[in-house]
Amino acid sequence: MAKILIAYYSRKGQNYVNDSIKNLAKGNTEIVAEFIQKAVGGDLFEIDTVKNYPVDYTECTNVAKDEIRQKARPELKNYLDSISEYDTIFLGYPIWWSVPPMAVSTFLEHYDFTGKKIIPFATHEGSGLGGSVNYIKKIIPTADVKTGLAIHGAEAAQSESQVSNWAKKSL
Repeated sequence: MAKILIAYYSRKGQNYVNDSIKNLAKGNTEIVAEFIQKAVGGDLFEIDTVKNYPVDYTECTNVAKDEIRQKARPELKNYLDSISEYDTIFLGYPIWWSVPPMAVSTFLEHYDFTGKKIIPFATHEGSGLGGSVNYIKKIIPTADVKTGLAIHGAEAAQSESQVSNWAKKSL
């Protein structure tokens, strides 16, 4: 049986939710990642940066925009020793200006994804997957990157059935 990895970046704390700022105890992408694990098994890996983003949502968005402009690669707190044992990787992230946070790029550039099946999933507040799938294909061109799933962030906690069905079909 193929070994599954569910790697994700998620923002807890202040988030934009349905036209207002709310404080989330758990990030929306993390919630979806856990639904995927419950549905199909696999190992969870949180992509997390050494330097924390500002707590204030607006300040965070400014830092994130600067990182995108600069094509920054934030340092990560942890890395997996290897991804060689994984055949399928669900890759989760919020959409920040049409692409994943730059920490996801750091993660992707750290490993060899040749021949791996990459199944993106994103949380968003109106942009769907944005340009994230094409962005990922450019970073890891030797991987088999699938179309993926977009979940409206405000509905993440209520999306278990949808996520479960999609994850099972994606394998």
